[in-house]
Amino acid sequence: MATAASTAVAAGNPTDAKAQRAQAEAQHRTHDPARLAAPRAAAPGQVATPTFSMSAVDKRTGNLYLYFPDGQGGFDSRYDVGVNFDFAAFQAPVDNDKDGYSESTWHIEKEGQLTYTYHVSEFELDTKTIGGGWQIYDKVLSPGNLAGAGEADMIARDKAGVLRLYLGYPDGRVAPRIKIGGGWDAYTEIAGQGDLNGDGKTDIVAADKAGVLWLYTGTGNYNAPFKPRTKIGAGWNAYDRILSVGDLNRDGRTDLVARAKNGDLYRYFGNGHSGDPFDARVKIGWGYNIYNLL
Repeated sequence: MATAASTAVAAGNPTDAKAQRAQAEAQHRTHDPARLAAPRAAAPGQVATPTFSMSAVDKRTGNLYLYFPDGQGGFDSRYDVGVNFDFAAFQAPVDNDKDGYSESTWHIEKEGQLTYTYHVSEFELDTKTIGGGWQIYDKVLSPGNLAGAGEADMIARDKAGVLRLYLGYPDGRVAPRIKIGGGWDAYTEIAGQGDLNGDGKTDIVAADKAGVLWLYTGTGNYNAPFKPRTKIGAGWNAYDRILSVGDLNRDGRTDLVARAKNGDLYRYFGNGHSGDPFDARVKIGWGYNIYNLL
């Protein structure tokens, strides 16, 4: 459940806000009972599907809250980071060391600047500017490693519906963009985080304006990163936000989170089946229409 927003929002610049968000992630990672109990979540290089927090920015105050997965398919009570995050248009967490947690984050500010916040050590952070001009895109996400190189990559859709691939480097820089294709303005939502169908490659889903959900399975080839789409569902126009924060129940599979227009929050567990990759939805909260979910 989303509770009423705090009116006490710490002032500061975007760099400070990004650092405080990353510090909150690191603090949670250090004290996460599941990490301490499960070797899978504690061993770098062992985790194929990460578990990220869900970022929620209060529409009225701009205050940032984090929702950490509880390992059972829902979220713990929201964590008040205490910073204003209204500058952010998109963000994309990264788990390049494959320990199951985000150690870096790409942020795109509303004026179009792309930055990368990363850990120099466990609690020492830095933020670097990668480049500008990203305001041309109306949808950006990092579903994981699309090109087979090991590091997370990004995809971005411009306002004409052209989808581009940006290959990521370990230090947060990105290679020159590669055109994937046009017509992606047919979709209201694009989401994904890792492998959905069990073949070991990164996939995404996209919901069109009629509410049909399509699966794009990954190829591992950066020149053509997705196979032709497959229809996997209908009625997804009931939602105004679809996203993935990775593995919600620690079964190693990618899951989806969907927010209904009335603010109800649902989860879809991934099952690894190529034809129907998600189990039936389960309601896990309400009142989330007070947020911009990044």
